[in-house]
Amino acid sequence: MPFDHGTFAVSIFALSEKLPEDYLAKFEGIKAGVLDAVKDEPQVGWVSGRHLLETTIDEVTALCGGHLYLNLRTAERKIPSSLLNAICRREELAYMQANETSMVPFKQKKMIKEEAIEKNLMKMPPSISGTPMVIDMASKMLYLGTGSSAQIDNFIAHFYKTLNIEPIQVTPAWILEKRFEMTEVSLPTVMFSENCDDEMTPGRDFLTWLWYYSECDEGAITVEQYGEFVFVIEAPLTFAFSAEARGAGETTLKKGDSPLRAAEAKAALTVGKKLKKSKFILARGADTWSGTFDADTFTFSGMTLPEGEEMDRDSRFAERIDNLHIFQTVFREYFALFVKTVTAPNWSEVEEKIQRWSAERDSR
Repeated sequence: MPFDHGTFAVSIFALSEKLPEDYLAKFEGIKAGVLDAVKDEPQVGWVSGRHLLETTIDEVTALCGGHLYLNLRTAERKIPSSLLNAICRREELAYMQANETSMVPFKQKKMIKEEAIEKNLMKMPPSISGTPMVIDMASKMLYLGTGSSAQIDNFIAHFYKTLNIEPIQVTPAWILEKRFEMTEVSLPTVMFSENCDDEMTPGRDFLTWLWYYSECDEGAITVEQYGEFVFVIEAPLTFAFSAEARGAGETTLKKGDSPLRAAEAKAALTVGKKLKKSKFILARGADTWSGTFDADTFTFSGMTLPEGEEMDRDSRFAERIDNLHIFQTVFREYFALFVKTVTAPNWSEVEEKIQRWSAERDSR
């Protein structure tokens, strides 16, 4: 499963309270049903984090390395569209031949399709998919293995139904409220060039500032308990105007020897676009975290974690979640540094430096 090894997508959430003592029983109470019972409506329920067929939820199946590890499984039966179309066409041709007509009325087509689904749906094996979730019990942080808004909304609804607790996604608004007792409207709009509009986009402002900071200040930060880190922005880069209605929309740079130094990157900044998405590397000595950050949704994809040293499954999993915890902690510290920078008394001077960086940067 994604959090066990390899790369993964992740959205980060905070829990406002501890899990109830009987949390395992509550998850067990809304576990996924047997696949044979799946009919025309999707069946949604909890299964273990080990695999999507394990519907028993207890300390053995649901806890790994001291963390709660589950999947929200969706099972449904579907007739492949090509098969359904073929069945319907066969029945339509039979209808036309029997009625000596060259066309099939709309109502008859609808009836043929409904009968085809009714007769053939239960012959199809159910397909299953899962959205993995890990809860770090010590920090009360929840890691969800998706960046899809639809899957996030579906997950939150089922999590609340299970525990009566609503996870809160870690976003600029959440960090500002928890760390600074501020709202997004308290932040100034960062003008990376004279052509930037004044629409507030904290995520894009933050990511574009991170690019500036990584090039001009080496992207360095020191975080208590964890040491010194360096943040680097990498291609592909996606630029967009703050106001989506303006101009040609998005610009994505993927190819070339140095997209960061490409003329198109400088041009995007010059006309007022900001970074919307980019790859990144976070490094601490030999340890590296990497992935792609979406500034609008504050989600990550293609995440890789430092190579671990532990061998057994529980220890290896705990090590990976510890590294994920370090990453999200450090990333929030970068956002905190961004907030402190743009709200500092000398912000106007820093903004002038940023605009010079944007206008005078080398390009190829």
